[in-house]
Amino acid sequence: MKFSKIYIALLAAATLSTGCKDEMDYQESDDTIDFEYVSDQFQKIAGLLAPIYGCVDYDFYNYSSGALLASATDESVYSHAGNGIEHFYNGAWSPSNPKAINWSSSWTGIAYCNHYLDNFLGLTCPEWELDKNYQALYHRYYNERYEVRFLRAYFYFLLFRQYGGVPIKTADLLADESNALPRASADEVYNFIDNELALVIDSITVDYSNLGQYGLGKAENGRANKLTAMALRARAALYNASPLFNASGDKDRWEVAALYNKQVIDTAINTYGMALIQRTTDTTMVDVFDALFGSSNNSFCAKGGEIIWGRRTTSEHKFEEYNFPVGVGTSGGGNCPTQNLVDAYEMRSGLSIDADATYDAQNPYANRDLRLGATVAVNGEWWPNGNTHKLESYYGGSNALPTTYGTPTGYYLKKYCIASQYKSTDKSWNNTYHTWVTFRLAEFYLNYAEAMLNLTGSGYATAEGLSMTAAEAINKVRNRAGQPNIEEGLSFDEFKARYENERFVELAFEGHRFYDVRRWKEATKYFTTIKTMSIEAKFGADTTYVYTPKVDNTTRQWNDKMYLFPIPQSDMLNNAGGWEQNPGW
Repeated sequence: MKFSKIYIALLAAATLSTGCKDEMDYQESDDTIDFEYVSDQFQKIAGLLAPIYGCVDYDFYNYSSGALLASATDESVYSHAGNGIEHFYNGAWSPSNPKAINWSSSWTGIAYCNHYLDNFLGLTCPEWELDKNYQALYHRYYNERYEVRFLRAYFYFLLFRQYGGVPIKTADLLADESNALPRASADEVYNFIDNELALVIDSITVDYSNLGQYGLGKAENGRANKLTAMALRARAALYNASPLFNASGDKDRWEVAALYNKQVIDTAINTYGMALIQRTTDTTMVDVFDALFGSSNNSFCAKGGEIIWGRRTTSEHKFEEYNFPVGVGTSGGGNCPTQNLVDAYEMRSGLSIDADATYDAQNPYANRDLRLGATVAVNGEWWPNGNTHKLESYYGGSNALPTTYGTPTGYYLKKYCIASQYKSTDKSWNNTYHTWVTFRLAEFYLNYAEAMLNLTGSGYATAEGLSMTAAEAINKVRNRAGQPNIEEGLSFDEFKARYENERFVELAFEGHRFYDVRRWKEATKYFTTIKTMSIEAKFGADTTYVYTPKVDNTTRQWNDKMYLFPIPQSDMLNNAGGWEQNPGW
């Protein structure tokens, strides 16, 4: 796209102040709107941020015709056989089929950022100096440079976690100049991200709903602020300390990760008044999940809530239509949770299903961690609202195999699904906004726990300036769900296993698992075996069900080269900077 022509986008761009921004959808025009037109008014310049925010990542249905990245992991199986998500585990991806998630969109976002930073700083719009809102608009315009630098660092993080080293572009370059850049190392890319975010954190607006004398009176939840930049810096530090990028096990990296993540927690609480959203009853997590992942979750962004930053999509029903059970309107079954995930949810006693003698394999969902019921739809429950009967995920049931796209695992997805989207009365769909949660407070308690465990070698130790133990951080998250504290006296390996399990269940379907297992370099431990539940109905005066777990360890392939993505072959051919392909590809 020619940058002289992207200015037309701002004419159609709604203001960013309404929250997490919808993705832009506009056509290039043959009419060129030049720099002079855009630069004479702060509102027009602000419109240039809309397509940048439009490049921000989310994972509702956009990667492969409804499939989530979760279905390339042990979280779920996509019910539509032959979907492109299978390329991640059937050996069908390569530099010529690179599954280039975020590659193009990140470079587009970086190009937009560089164009803005090279051409739109230092402006004063003098013709508007007598406007009553001039100072407020100038204040917001001045802050936008830090938003743009944050977003550029964010796009580099997406590239870093998938490719390791990539070229570092910090100027508005022509194609041949860009293609001549060398590929930086992973360490160099991380250091660039960290240094950029350090600058942004010191300069960017703390709170858009309170800009002091320059306040415009809008919350503007979707815009990056100080805490958003801190959150990205903390997550990037955790990745940089992880085995994929820290082969030597450098403890200093874990210390930095612990410090950054603790700073996010402290700032969220003390400056933004944030806290983990608490349950209103002792028997459900539905109210918490509605607040975090429901249609109104954008209102919980930043001040006073748990969501630090999110990416809002258009008002629609695609996510539900992809993931509601077959038999509910035109629903497609979609991303069906695995038995691997279901087994990971403990009993309410805090013991695993293998360790708790009260676990009943023929009543397998009783007395389980409350997060299970809020994440996974199981046989025999009313789900969703538009279903005219209890969910029948047993073989032969109306929501199950052998019906086309019936769940292959015995389960359906609840998390992020709005239960009321389908109306059975007139067989139509409601349309609702969805906000992809990019950063939320619970993640940073878990991040901190991981960093502290690897820094100190113990789940129960502190370090200088870090008085909260890994166990205490995990317990903050567990207790919100009604789970007891993690037990004392676990060895490093035992605690690590409990931590990874806790992260699995708390962050399920939030886009973490695909990258967590890669940065831990534990794919053969988690990704090569998929467990499902076979359910048989015994009809009679009292219908009963027979639950039989099944194991599939033949369809999921793994090769260690897949810890990093292949750089697309087309870009390798266009490059004049001597790039090397990632190992094994």
